[in-house]
Amino acid sequence: MLAEKYTTEIQTILAKYPPEERRAAVMPLLYLVQRDQLYVDRHSMSEIAEILGISTTEVASVVGFYSLYYDQPGGKYRIQVCTDLPCALRGAEQFMEQLCQRLGIKPGETTSDGLFTVEPVMCLASCDKAPMFQVQSGGGLAYYEDQTVENALALIEQLRTEAASKGSAKRKDEYE
Repeated sequence: MLAEKYTTEIQTILAKYPPEERRAAVMPLLYLVQRDQLYVDRHSMSEIAEILGISTTEVASVVGFYSLYYDQPGGKYRIQVCTDLPCALRGAEQFMEQLCQRLGIKPGETTSDGLFTVEPVMCLASCDKAPMFQVQSGGGLAYYEDQTVENALALIEQLRTEAASKGSAKRKDEYE
């Protein structure tokens, strides 16, 4: 299914690597899948392994190692709060707790509307600007530094509004 759906993109990715080093294409192929469905399921991992001539376990180990890949569904937007020691010293853990409390979830959970998953991550390379987080979506990554809970909630409301308008536009297009 993956090979049929993304034939051209897969060929373009594989063309960047020598045949004996195809395994190096694992991350771009994972991104391709995740961009579409917001996580990488076991079937897609198997397909990527088959395309690259490596084991499914090797693909799964990459998914498990990097905080930007997911093997389980989550929100459309993943809010990843850096809670590494320097950020924790600047209030990141309290920030995440308060944000989750205001959203009615615990860290690692998804909001009832299915849009937001809030989770702790280690080191987003902005220790001096904590609390900070990145938002990961099918459209890529965005970084937010020197945050307050109020700023984060304003961003969340903005993303909710955008998601609702895109959803309305999509439904409208289905009827035309």
